[in-house]
Amino acid sequence: MPAGTIILIVGYAINLLLLLLMIFVERKQPQSIFAWFAILAVFPIGGFILYILFGGGLSIRTRVYIRRKRRYTQDYLQFVSWQHINFDKLRAKNEKYDYAFKLIKFVKSNDNNVFSTGNKVEVFTNGIDKLESLKRDLLAAKRSINIEYYIFDDDKTGKEIMEILCQKARSGVKVKLVYDSVGSLKAPRRFFKKLKKAGGQVAEFFPPFMGIRLINFKINYRNHRKIVVIDGKIGYTGGINLRDDHMGKKKRLSPWRDTHIRVQGPVVWDLQNIFFNDFRCAKREKLNAKQLVKEGYFLEQSLSDVGDVGAQVITSGPESTQRYIEDAYIRMISFAQKRIYLQTPYFIPDEMFLKSLIIAKKSGVDVKVMIPAKPDKRTVYYVTLSFVKELLEADIEVYLYNGFLHSKTLLVDDLCVSIGTCNADNRSFALNFELTTLLYDKDFVNKNAQIFEEDMKSSKFLTLADYNRKFFASKMVQAIFRLFSPLL
Repeated sequence: MPAGTIILIVGYAINLLLLLLMIFVERKQPQSIFAWFAILAVFPIGGFILYILFGGGLSIRTRVYIRRKRRYTQDYLQFVSWQHINFDKLRAKNEKYDYAFKLIKFVKSNDNNVFSTGNKVEVFTNGIDKLESLKRDLLAAKRSINIEYYIFDDDKTGKEIMEILCQKARSGVKVKLVYDSVGSLKAPRRFFKKLKKAGGQVAEFFPPFMGIRLINFKINYRNHRKIVVIDGKIGYTGGINLRDDHMGKKKRLSPWRDTHIRVQGPVVWDLQNIFFNDFRCAKREKLNAKQLVKEGYFLEQSLSDVGDVGAQVITSGPESTQRYIEDAYIRMISFAQKRIYLQTPYFIPDEMFLKSLIIAKKSGVDVKVMIPAKPDKRTVYYVTLSFVKELLEADIEVYLYNGFLHSKTLLVDDLCVSIGTCNADNRSFALNFELTTLLYDKDFVNKNAQIFEEDMKSSKFLTLADYNRKFFASKMVQAIFRLFSPLL
């Protein structure tokens, strides 16, 4: 028997085992199984390699992360038991949030996400304003800086922040940095060693090789979070990374539209907790919650009311089979009476999320979805367009922002606005480590609604007729790539 035939037979045998593994061990969704079946059938050897990199169950390193996360979260929740609000008392004592009671309770019940009041929130709609504010706060830091980014690049933007971090570390401020190994791949490792030499601590999240026992072949399971916590009192999170194109400096994708928030108040504790979960995972250090309190990372004075916004931070990732952020999105949509505004760079929803938007529209809700007119990833954009057609057929309004829209926001009525790192796609809902912040305050929600409506002026309103004319040539490509949408 020819060697090529033997290799092919072995390849198909391995692929059959992989399919059985998906069905009976990993229990993947049927649409994901069919997508992998197509790849493995057409490319028996190459498909196997793709599965090793992008598919499969959790890597050993991910499992280590899960065990540590659970232990630390238990310690943390014991310490912040004050935040576990009795919801009957909340309704009786604080009528301000009575209108959002059911959503707050659902998010709390679904994944134990604490709810805090008295927060102050400032919103940024571009990278330059966010960067200037961040630099001011970093330069004013007295005790600690905890910073975590999916992309931290060795360009003008990254160098500016790195120089400040090194300067503060040399002055005695405790600086800790977590960066994603794949997201920050373009930055050489010597770039991050500068901070180590200055006295800071640096942790690389899920590098490909971490010793023989912890080899991580997975390109999936990226840490897509963006968190900064300064002196335990000021926090930043949202969609803007530390790279020049996020500042609108890449002409092909300009103007770059994004959303980020600066927060003060009790919600900063939640960002601090998420940071240390990720830091202890990436650094493989044992961190005791009470010790962190003694070191000043969780300050009692940070719990004082500084504003009027209620907040809940939700995280999701491969540590759970449940999609906590998507669950919250769908629950938000189900409450809608007047309006739903969604901004996302990638719109590749599963059936439940897509159906929830269509049902809301058929119920008389004003549903608007905004995506970029200029794509950064052509393949993903084709899949997005295939779902856009279904929105248009359901009479949902779709807007193409004249530039690249990287904002990840969902706004419902006066009820709530979600601002975070999570895209409306399978990768964000299930495969990446993500976070979003639900913000409850009618004035703040309306401010973000005005921002969305202002963005509409810089967007093209897309009709079904426009879609059929403009994207007719790409329909076949859309259909082919959509087959693999569960993997994107």
